[in-house]
Amino acid sequence: MKTKTLLFLTCLFLCCKMQAQDTVQIRPMVVAEQGSFLIGGTVATDEQGNTYHGDHGYVFYQIPISPRFYPLVFLHGIHQASKTWESTPDGREGFQNIFLRRGFSTYNMTHPRRGNAGRTPVKTFVEPIFDEHIWYTKWRIGIYPGYFKGVQFPKDKASFEQFMRQMTPNTGPMEFEVETNAIAALFDKLGGAIMVAHSRGVMQTWKTIPKTDNIKAIVAWEGGGFFSFPNDEPRPDIDVEEGIEFIMVSPETFERFTRIPMLLVYGDNIPETKNDILELDIWRIRLRLAKLWTEAVNRRGGNVTLVHLPEIGIYGNTHFPMSDLNNIKMADIMSEWLKQQGLDCF
Repeated sequence: MKTKTLLFLTCLFLCCKMQAQDTVQIRPMVVAEQGSFLIGGTVATDEQGNTYHGDHGYVFYQIPISPRFYPLVFLHGIHQASKTWESTPDGREGFQNIFLRRGFSTYNMTHPRRGNAGRTPVKTFVEPIFDEHIWYTKWRIGIYPGYFKGVQFPKDKASFEQFMRQMTPNTGPMEFEVETNAIAALFDKLGGAIMVAHSRGVMQTWKTIPKTDNIKAIVAWEGGGFFSFPNDEPRPDIDVEEGIEFIMVSPETFERFTRIPMLLVYGDNIPETKNDILELDIWRIRLRLAKLWTEAVNRRGGNVTLVHLPEIGIYGNTHFPMSDLNNIKMADIMSEWLKQQGLDCF
């Protein structure tokens, strides 16, 4: 496994140094089919027999001519929807189009109780919370209103406005069981696909794996939480308690994680030692957990590659690498890994 990881990192280093022209040229985007559909969900019935459909996911898809074998499923993070993958705050193409151009069918999902999938039978109250400056720091753009040195985030006012306005409220309580039921239903409908998840979407992915055999690979961008460790080994040596950040599971459940090739990617400005700013310190904990989890999965025969971008000479990436100024380079990292794993075949 160490040999495979070393080979990937070597190829990745060369890929990032070359800056090949064909990764930045805009070629015609030919779409053979596109559309949208709702997936999963429930039907509630009142005493008079009237029905209410809700708690489904929303999916927008595009299929190119002669697509690669496995489609990509894009899953957003907390306070986001499918906009995460559509385009960047400063108007450049997002991963949805970048990978469509690279021959992949793309399925961009919004999970239940959010955005276009907002219909739910659960009553809730949407209250404005003035927390944007907190998320600005937690998403590692900078300490508001400043920017981290060399940050890969556009600094113009219009881009900042677009970024903050893409935050999307919940129309009901966030429940992993409801969300992962819809996610699993999508993978079962597709009969096999590659999950490309971001942030809380990675947490949902860990919870979805036991529900379907159709997640064939995972690219996890800046995942935090629910790292699952086998309970026949000591708990991870980390300064948080079991709960949201990590959980202990049975060896049988943990074994499911060893069957799927996975790429985990983390950006810059993550503290190396304990930090007084909690919004930043949580990423120190999550990166440490991700490394411990990678070791645990690979120790039992898994295939996990973890890339911490500053360790390979790429600096300034925020919590949103897919929309940072160097998002083409981020797409190249993902493409190179898919190639190394034999997952980009037609």
